[in-house]
Amino acid sequence: MGDIYTVMLIALTILAVIDLVVGVSNDAVNFLNSAIGSKAVSVKSLMIIASLGIFFGAIFSSGMMEVARKGIFVPGEFYFDEIMIIFLAVMLTDVLLLDLFNSLGMPTSTTVSIVFELLGAAVVMALIKINASDSQTFTDLGRYINSESALKIIIGILLSVVFAFTIGAIVQFISRLIFSFEYENKHKYVRIVFGSVALTAITYFIFMKGLKGTPFYQDIEGVLAGNEMYIIFISFVLWSLISFFYSAISKKNNLILVVIIGTFGLALAFAGNDLVNFIGVPMAAFNSYDAWFKSGIAASEFSMGVLSQKVRVQPLMLFIAGAIMVVTLWFSKKARSVTETEIGLSRQGEGHEKFKSNFLSRSIVRGTLKMSGAFSFVFPKSLGKKINHQFEKPVIHLTKDQLKNQPAFDLVRASANLMVAGILISIATSFKLPLSTTYVTFMVAMGTSLADRAWDRESAVYRVAGVINVIGGWFSTAILAFVVSGTFAFLIHIGGSLAVIGLFALVAFLLLRSYFNYSKKVKEQNQIKKIKSEEKSTINDVIVESSIHISEVVKKVNELYASTIKNLIKQDLKKLSKIENKGKNLNEEVNTLKSDVFYFIKSLDDNMMKASKFYLLVVDHLQDIVQSIEFIGSTSFNHVNNNHKNLKKSQIKNLNTINNILTELLTQIESDFRSRNFDNLIQIIDDKQRLVDRVSQSIEEQIERIRTDETSQKNATLYFGLLLETKDLIQSLINLLQLYQEFQITKER
Repeated sequence: MGDIYTVMLIALTILAVIDLVVGVSNDAVNFLNSAIGSKAVSVKSLMIIASLGIFFGAIFSSGMMEVARKGIFVPGEFYFDEIMIIFLAVMLTDVLLLDLFNSLGMPTSTTVSIVFELLGAAVVMALIKINASDSQTFTDLGRYINSESALKIIIGILLSVVFAFTIGAIVQFISRLIFSFEYENKHKYVRIVFGSVALTAITYFIFMKGLKGTPFYQDIEGVLAGNEMYIIFISFVLWSLISFFYSAISKKNNLILVVIIGTFGLALAFAGNDLVNFIGVPMAAFNSYDAWFKSGIAASEFSMGVLSQKVRVQPLMLFIAGAIMVVTLWFSKKARSVTETEIGLSRQGEGHEKFKSNFLSRSIVRGTLKMSGAFSFVFPKSLGKKINHQFEKPVIHLTKDQLKNQPAFDLVRASANLMVAGILISIATSFKLPLSTTYVTFMVAMGTSLADRAWDRESAVYRVAGVINVIGGWFSTAILAFVVSGTFAFLIHIGGSLAVIGLFALVAFLLLRSYFNYSKKVKEQNQIKKIKSEEKSTINDVIVESSIHISEVVKKVNELYASTIKNLIKQDLKKLSKIENKGKNLNEEVNTLKSDVFYFIKSLDDNMMKASKFYLLVVDHLQDIVQSIEFIGSTSFNHVNNNHKNLKKSQIKNLNTINNILTELLTQIESDFRSRNFDNLIQIIDDKQRLVDRVSQSIEEQIERIRTDETSQKNATLYFGLLLETKDLIQSLINLLQLYQEFQITKER
């Protein structure tokens, strides 16, 4: 009987390693973003600093491990076999959930996930025990769940969102009033005082308050306790001297020091607070197994009250965990994806917006604008002018290289982000409250962005929509964690060893599939980024980029058109539904291209006026093409979905003929543009007449059928719609080819 629990313990160990990897991949955003966004130091230097913070934070983190053992449920109410089911269900769920959010590039809370996973699995096991008991009812659920502690944790997490956003906004507003956006021109002593205050706060709250959450604090408590004011004063003086000499010797802004120390401290605080989320459950399982194995009592009879006792985690375990976290930080590609999401929402400058606006974001922005307008009437105008002056961004003419390397935000905002987030997380750690570091750092960043007026009329609805999506993902995390963990616990309970093996295999399969899918996605994105990042200094560069877009769009249109005709004839509703969605996605891709035309034109040299107009027209024609194919797919799906009559044989024959000719044409266009061989353009344009004539002939035949024997109005409407939209698609293609032909002739001249 003991063998199954040995296997479960091994499985939990493997899952702990995986969880460290997927967890750090998501949470790296918490302590890297301020430094990455401000470009205060090189990426390599930043990684070294963060690695040291993580490593030392992991070693000092054992004080938080009690949360996994007794923070959510009452261990004494469960037996060893039940506890192992809970722990295994939790870890299986956690690796899946965190990997899902990593793949989506969305920051989520590892704390919330572990809390609700423990809660979900414990509730299910408690209900199983209650159902098996003759004397207990649903009202006895409170015996099993540590509701007071769980409620305290959940309320603390929710309140942290409000506090982090509010405090971040206030601190950034005050900081900007002091420095404005021309902080480099401020007297160096003002910068030194500000930086020293920030560094003193980081030192006190992270290195003192943070240490209170560790078992090492008792060794130095006698030195620190009662001397807080002296330590704060000495820290301020030391940091002021260090900042002064740093600026004098290096000739650099002393706020860079704040970013460096703040990144180290935030990484330290992250590891100290969040390591419990990754290895707390496996460590609790190891303690449980050790106590049960020594007892000699049956697993179904050994009460887990032992978990209520304070247990010191082995330093070697923390050392190994810290090493895994550091390695993950250096090599995880998904961590960069999550980082891009938060920096994109908080950047000061303009750029492509990842999220689309929605009704809620538009309503919030519209309401805020109205409130701002009403507030301006009662607010003193002279004071308002002074404040607005401090928020005015200097007009600086930058070269394309300088523009490309611009930071997302400046050192003032980066310092505020790190200082506020570090303080809040360290205070929570000192109270042994597993605060969500993701919620805190993300909401601080959003609060400082709002106060810094980074969300202007051009971007506000998209940024607010992004924040709403991320917060919605947090609620999804809680719900999914609770439901999936509870489901896994139930399956393991009824399925035993087979369920454990099956679920472990399922998790392995899903993780591998996620890895390969993500790798493919990253490869495609890197190719796009490579194309976009290349300098467009000649007309040939513009031709290369537009050719790539055309070949990709034409390839997808070719596939969608052929699939639509084939599955419309077969009346395959499921496949037509997928085609309709692919058509919409293709239309969105081209719309993104069109929205990026502004930035594309700005990236061109001043003498590229004709190339700019050419590229704009190319994208416009592509939009016409994809709108046609989207209409064809949508119309076909709706026809079949409404159970209307199938096409007649004569109609099917005509559509198949048109499809064959169009496929041949599109294949040739795709091949030529992919290889950038435009010698065949004139021949393709001439050949198009055969296809146009065929479409026109089919329209005439259908008109004749209506006048003689056609009986289905819906059938005729569908058929006319397909033919007319196909004709528009062909015309858009020809317009595109003619544009290229004319541009080639002009270029050669």
